[in-house]
Amino acid sequence: MRIALYEPDIPQNTGTILRLAACLGIEAHIIEPAGFPTSDRAFRRAGMDYLDQVSLMRHAGWEEFEGWRTKTGLRLVLLTTRGSISYLDHAFLAHDLLLFGRESAGVPERVHVAADVRLAIPMRSGLRSLNVAMAAALAVGEAMRQTRSFPPAFAASFSDH
Repeated sequence: MRIALYEPDIPQNTGTILRLAACLGIEAHIIEPAGFPTSDRAFRRAGMDYLDQVSLMRHAGWEEFEGWRTKTGLRLVLLTTRGSISYLDHAFLAHDLLLFGRESAGVPERVHVAADVRLAIPMRSGLRSLNVAMAAALAVGEAMRQTRSFPPAFAASFSDH
C-alpha cells in the first residue's frame, strides 16, 4: 500500500499525512510542485519529527511520477469528489497506490484519465469535501483493513478481538 499527494498546497495536511504513513509503515510520494518547500530541512523546521520514519519519494512532476508508477506496475486509485464508486464498495489490493489531489483544485483531467479507479468518500450533499488528511486516513484505513496490511505488532494483537 502506498499513498501519493498531487501538488499539495497546505504543509500542515502534508505533515499529517506523512505522519500517518510513518505510523502505518506505508510509502509516501509527493508529486511536485507543492505550494510550500518539501525538502527534509523544511519539514524538520516545521516540526515534522516523524520524517526519519517515513519512506518518502519526491517526483519532479506528474510525468515523472506516472512513468515511475507505470514501470512499477502499481494500480492508481484516485480519491476524488468526482468518483462514482464509494471507497467502501471497492476491493483494494496490496499493490494499490492511493492518490489525493490538491486541497485547492483536486487533480487535472489528465490525472483522472490516468487513474485505474476513481473513488469517492460518501458524505452529506451540499458540502464540498473532507480535509485531505482526513480523507487519506479514512481511505488508507479501509485499504489496509481489507488487505490486512496493518503493522505486524498491532495486527497480531488486534486480530484476537
